[in-house]
Amino acid sequence: MGNEIRVEVKSTIDIVTARQRGRELAMKLGFAGADVTLIAAAISEVARNIIDHAQNGEILLDSFQQGGSRGIQVVARDEGPGIPDVAQAMQYGYSTRRGLGVGLPGAKWLMDEFDIVSKVGKGTTVTMKKWVRSEVRTL
Repeated sequence: MGNEIRVEVKSTIDIVTARQRGRELAMKLGFAGADVTLIAAAISEVARNIIDHAQNGEILLDSFQQGGSRGIQVVARDEGPGIPDVAQAMQYGYSTRRGLGVGLPGAKWLMDEFDIVSKVGKGTTVTMKKWVRSEVRTL
């Protein structure tokens, strides 16, 4: 793990900040433009969930290495009401709000790894990872 970046999420402006910090870190780590956009979109979704359901929380951004590969880790944490039915919340099309957001299932689809732990009355932690893709080399 590198130098963790912490963004408090209390209002919609914090979603923009978390997204920008995520983009900056992804570019620094060598992600391609399309992947940078996907990472920023996933950060937006989990940050929006914090605002909509818990009112406040935090996004933690960091780099990680495993074997010869590296990537970005995004952790979204809150101490909100929690999710009573995580399986239902992870179904495409399930939404507690109207809008174009893709929610948690979309965030999972945008990233390479996705884990969610939620306890009713205690809060929710979403951990997402995306690996820097190796460039395909032609001889």
